[in-house]
Amino acid sequence: MDDTEIRDDTARLHGGDTLVISRWLPGPPERIWRYLTDAELRRLWLADGVMVPRAGVPLELIWRNDGLSSPGDPRPEGFAEEQRMTSRVIAFDPPHRLVIAWGATGEVAFDLLPRGDRVLLRITHSGLGDPASHSMIAAGWHSHMDILRARLHGGAAPSFWGHWAGLRAEYDRQFSG
Repeated sequence: MDDTEIRDDTARLHGGDTLVISRWLPGPPERIWRYLTDAELRRLWLADGVMVPRAGVPLELIWRNDGLSSPGDPRPEGFAEEQRMTSRVIAFDPPHRLVIAWGATGEVAFDLLPRGDRVLLRITHSGLGDPASHSMIAAGWHSHMDILRARLHGGAAPSFWGHWAGLRAEYDRQFSG
């Protein structure tokens, strides 16, 4: 795929265990980089957790998706109010590439590709594991990236849980076909 062409915002599954999703965001890349690495900014769209700015160091990510949801948008059954994941930074190349170990077998790469006054943020989540979880993970990344895009554009962000539930149903259909 040409880095300058993103036809839609849908996550794509590659090789059965790798998910790729991209968004065009308003630059410069240093601005987007701060939203990836600064805990206070990252918690506004994804997860909290202080990051030491170098490869090889541990990182704990803390999700509180209720805080990204509107009142009256309830958390689905089976999800905790807070989720934590102990991880580590694999690669730290500001403001171009950040790679984080994800769970026991996966990793997530955040690549920033500037084009004029925009930046393509490409997230590649590899080592997904159980195919039954692919639609849940795709809906999560899709929802979080939509919130990030809204925040960077200064607009209203979608309520996380309701947005996630609708996207999960779409990804269930996409990945089962």
